[in-house]
Amino acid sequence: MSTRPTEDRILSVLEEDAQASYAEIAAQADVSKPTVRKYISQMEEDGVIVGYSADVDPKKLSSQTIALVGIEVASERYVEATRTLKSLDEIEALYSSSGDHTLMAEIRAADGDSLGEIIANEILEIDGVTEAHPSFLQERLK
Repeated sequence: MSTRPTEDRILSVLEEDAQASYAEIAAQADVSKPTVRKYISQMEEDGVIVGYSADVDPKKLSSQTIALVGIEVASERYVEATRTLKSLDEIEALYSSSGDHTLMAEIRAADGDSLGEIIANEILEIDGVTEAHPSFLQERLK
């Protein structure tokens, strides 16, 4: 049996395959199916697991472009601007960042022109947002 905590072993399996069955998770995490069920329920309730998703290869999307957009926000408007950004349907995911940008947003758009319109007409119109820097994802390597 592994010395890693049960929760970590279960999360590791889920991060690798979000569609893994309880039986598959139990086998890989070296615990019983009821244990898996209990831990997953508790992690969902505690907000550790916030959702399940599919990994997408951007090159294989025929009608969409995926971009990560670095967003700069004035510190005095951070809370309000972040709340507004989170409400935009065009933003798939929004992250705070300690890197080059205050926030990072994952946006899916039909093409570069559509992304430009989202940035110009939605993101940069939010009070407190000062800059937006898109980077298009080209190929999933792992």
